[in-house]
Amino acid sequence: MNSLEQAEDLKAFERRLTEYVSCLQPATGRWRIILIVVSVCTATGAWNWLIDPETQKVSFFTSLWNHPFFTISCVTLIGLFFAGIHKRVVAPSIIAARCRTVLAEYNMSCDDTGKLILKPRPHVQ
Repeated sequence: MNSLEQAEDLKAFERRLTEYVSCLQPATGRWRIILIVVSVCTATGAWNWLIDPETQKVSFFTSLWNHPFFTISCVTLIGLFFAGIHKRVVAPSIIAARCRTVLAEYNMSCDDTGKLILKPRPHVQ
């Protein structure tokens, strides 16, 4: 395989990698917004739950029953983490990290957008 074919293969690989990472970006942005909104709702509900003077006087489950906003948002947040939202939020960086691991064997790397980085060849004596 001559160097021209190798260069074309590298360009094709880079094009496909950047395309794949860019396709993940919109979904990742939506998952980040969902995670932020549910986290803020949980924090707000927790604050209201903690400052309520009745919280100390009643049982734990009665307290949760008295604060449905906190209870629902907390259960939603836990459900999102069990559904794997933490992986979906960082999916592009996971793909880039795995590609860096493989590309390191070929003296290359890539950035978070999928652009290839060619490293200088080590000098062998």
